[in-house]
Amino acid sequence: IKCVNDDGSITFQDGSSIFADTIIHCTGYKYYFPFLETNGMVTVEDQCVGPLYKHIFPPALAPSLSFIGIPTKEPIFLIAELQSMYIARVLSGKIILPTKEEMMDSVQNMYQEMEKNGLPKSCALSLRPLQVDYKHWLAAQNGLPPLEEWRENILAECFKKLIELPDKYRDLWDDAYWDAITQTTSISQNQT
Repeated sequence: IKCVNDDGSITFQDGSSIFADTIIHCTGYKYYFPFLETNGMVTVEDQCVGPLYKHIFPPALAPSLSFIGIPTKEPIFLIAELQSMYIARVLSGKIILPTKEEMMDSVQNMYQEMEKNGLPKSCALSLRPLQVDYKHWLAAQNGLPPLEEWRENILAECFKKLIELPDKYRDLWDDAYWDAITQTTSISQNQT
C-alpha cells in the first residue's frame, strides 16, 4: 500500500487503486509490556520473553507473576488451558515450584540445548518439536491423562496439510475421512 486517500480509496505502489471497506494491518505480534516493571528480571529480547520456567514463570518473580499463552506458532487453546490450571495449582499450594535457582537452571539448560541445535533465542517460545511432550507434562502436573494419540495424529496431519497446501488444505479432506474421525471420536467418548 502506498497510501490511503481521503475518499477511502487505497493506492498501491504500482499506481492501481481500489475502494476497501476494511484494512487489516498484519504486522506480526511484538511482545511489549509497558505496564510491567520487573527491573530486568523479565525481558523481551529478540522476540523472546524470558527467562520463563516451563514457558510460564519468571524464576525471580515466581509464583507472583506468570504468563499464559506465550508460546508461539502453536495451537494455543489447549496449552493456555493447561497452563492456567497449572498456575492455579501452584497458587493454591497443590504444586510446589522448584527453587528459583533450579528454575533458572532449567531455563539455561533449554537455552543451551537450543544453541547446541543451532536455534536462535527467538525460537525459545516455539514448542516444536516438543509440543506434545510439553502438553503431556502439563497434563500430568494437573493430574490429567495425556492427550490421546489419535488426537495428536490428527493435529499433526492438519499442520502437515496446512504447510503443504496453505490455500486449500481444508478442502482436501474427503467425507470418508471426516466420517472416520467422527466415529473414532464417538467411540472414544463412549469408552470414558
